[in-house]
Amino acid sequence: MTLPAAQPFSARMHRLRWVLYVVLALVGGSLTFVGAHAQQKATEEATFRKLLDSYCAAWSSGNPDNAAKFYAREDGLVFYDLAPFSYHSWKEYRVGVQKQFFDNATAAKLTAGKDLKVTRRGNIAWMTVPMHISMTTKDGKTSEADVRYTGIWERRGAGWLLVHEHLSVPMSPGE
Repeated sequence: MTLPAAQPFSARMHRLRWVLYVVLALVGGSLTFVGAHAQQKATEEATFRKLLDSYCAAWSSGNPDNAAKFYAREDGLVFYDLAPFSYHSWKEYRVGVQKQFFDNATAAKLTAGKDLKVTRRGNIAWMTVPMHISMTTKDGKTSEADVRYTGIWERRGAGWLLVHEHLSVPMSPGE
């Protein structure tokens, strides 16, 4: 019986070197992908933070027309606000918010918290963030509330528009 001839040392080293190159290429590619994904997520969060800050400034102006640019306009879209229960188009929302809040207000301020969470799937993104609202009425009364916010945004052209949002105030214990 004959034993197979052992491979020369240089042939084994050549094969080992080739395997090492392949492993390094795979690890390098994986690290590049993970880094690019993290950078994209950070960029998206910065984009939505800027969008959210502009949204809050528009509502804080006390004029719903300033917030209009953030909303899709087709009928049938549902927006849950603090009062009343819901609106079924931007047109309805604009009129309702003016009547419910701004007709009797001298000042309003909406501020987004730091705990912004954004998830994006293609042309749809949703965000959650705690907010704080403070208002002063024409009779000098002030009210403040912590608000939970969820917004569903759709990318249309170069920008993002709200197609649904939900604002709510947590119930106090005993309510």
